Amino acid sequence: MPEGAPDPDGDGRDETPTERLDRNWSELLQELRVTQTGIQVLAGFLLTLPFQQRFASLSPFLHGVFLVAVALSTTTTVLVVAPVSAHRILFRRHEKDVLVRDADRLAKAGLVALALTVVAVVLLIYGLVGGTLVGVVASGCALILFLVVWLLVPVRAIRRTPPPR
Repeated sequence: MPEGAPDPDGDGRDETPTERLDRNWSELLQELRVTQTGIQVLAGFLLTLPFQQRFASLSPFLHGVFLVAVALSTTTTVLVVAPVSAHRILFRRHEKDVLVRDADRLAKAGLVALALTVVAVVLLIYGLVGGTLVGVVASGCALILFLVVWLLVPVRAIRRTPPPR
C-alpha cells in the first residue's frame, strides 16, 4: 500500500492489496475447515439414521424433518466446500478478489444452512425422545441461541466499534 494511502479495513496493517487478499483467503479457509468438520460429522450421523431399527417407528412428521435435515446438510456441504472448488477453477487466473468476495458470501450462506441443519436435527432428536411439542420447543430454543450468538452478538460488537477513519 502506498505511503499515506487509506487503510481499507482500518486495522493499521501495512500490507499490499494482494497481501490483504491472501490473508483474507487464509483466514476464510481456517474458518471453513472448522465448519466442514462439524457438518461432515452431522451429515454422517444423519446418513446412519435410516438404518437404525427405531427409524421405522418415526411419525410421518419426523420422517419429513429427517428429510429436511438431510437436504440442509447437503446444502451446507455444497456451500462450505464451494470455495475450494472455486479456488481450483480460478487458480492462477488472477481472480483472488473475486474468489475472496464470493467465498465470503458462500461461507455466510453455509453458516445459515448449518444453523438450520442443527435446528432440524434438534427437532428430530427431541421430537423422537420427547414428542413433537418438546421437539418444536427445543428447536425453537436452538434457533434463538443461533440468532443471538451468531448474529446479534457480532452485530452489537460492530455497532460499539467506531468506524475506521
